[in-house]
Amino acid sequence: MTGSGQKAPSGWRIAVLGGGAWGTALALAMLRADHFVRLYARDPETVAAIDRGENPRYLPGIALQAGIVATSDIEAALDGADCVLAVAPAQSLRAMLTTAKGAMPNGVPLVLCAKGIERDTGALLSAIVDEILPENPVAALSGPSFATDVARGLPTAVVVAARNEGLAADLAARFSAQNLRCYSSDDLIGVEIGGALKNVFAIAAGAVTGAGLGASAQAAMVTRGFVELRRIGAAFGARPETLMGLSGLGDLLLTCSSAQSRNFAYGLALGQGKPLAGLRLAEGVPTAAIAARIATERKIDAPIITAVAAILDGTITIRQAVSALMTRPLKTESDV
Repeated sequence: MTGSGQKAPSGWRIAVLGGGAWGTALALAMLRADHFVRLYARDPETVAAIDRGENPRYLPGIALQAGIVATSDIEAALDGADCVLAVAPAQSLRAMLTTAKGAMPNGVPLVLCAKGIERDTGALLSAIVDEILPENPVAALSGPSFATDVARGLPTAVVVAARNEGLAADLAARFSAQNLRCYSSDDLIGVEIGGALKNVFAIAAGAVTGAGLGASAQAAMVTRGFVELRRIGAAFGARPETLMGLSGLGDLLLTCSSAQSRNFAYGLALGQGKPLAGLRLAEGVPTAAIAARIATERKIDAPIITAVAAILDGTITIRQAVSALMTRPLKTESDV
């Protein structure tokens, strides 16, 4: 429902590009909002499973509502679409958009549903869309949301951001449905920064927990991590209130406190000294390196991000990183 209590507009043809857990969950959410949904997945087995009403590889044990049209033909998925949800991982987005370019309907909004910063270029995902699909207005959907919760229809609140406030409000109204509340924002950069950097801090939170350093250390790390998120966000022009909202602080709190988060789970295994091979994709791994580089280049004080990047590349251990953080020069807490 929208804020006015009226049912959101419906009837769009929505293409969801990505057949993983989040793509499938969003397809279900769009179906519940009374849209016609086509879902593109590269893997024919995933397409066949969705046609049977399940996606056991990515959403085991969750029955899928009938109505999602799955296909491994990206042109068929995009044909006649009124809106496109891009759910490819951040590091795969450029390749997916390049593949989709010839079939992308002109002028329809493309909504980014992954979170991250491109490793090789340091580009935010919206900049990649601007480069490859300049005729398509770009938006982003972000916030504290686990795919399994959204797929099951559990209450969830997210934010939809676009540079054009009217577009953001329209998308938020169209996407909202029972148990999915979408707020709108015209701070696209702020929403992207919050969603990308929280993954890095989730790895840190998991590593602290896995190493048995205690709840106090975890709380301190998350709190000071948010300070770093605000510093980097400010350097990109993000508004402070955006970072205090769903896509910043809200998402940070969720992903730093649950093993449902891929990034927290990755950090947990790292802290426990367990093998990392075979773990689910953790977007915070490539984001940590590029975020640390951005902080260095822009002379932004980001010791936690820098420490996570160093741990991931094997330069230092978790305990060495914590020791270095604890012995940094003292300052006032408000010195952000």
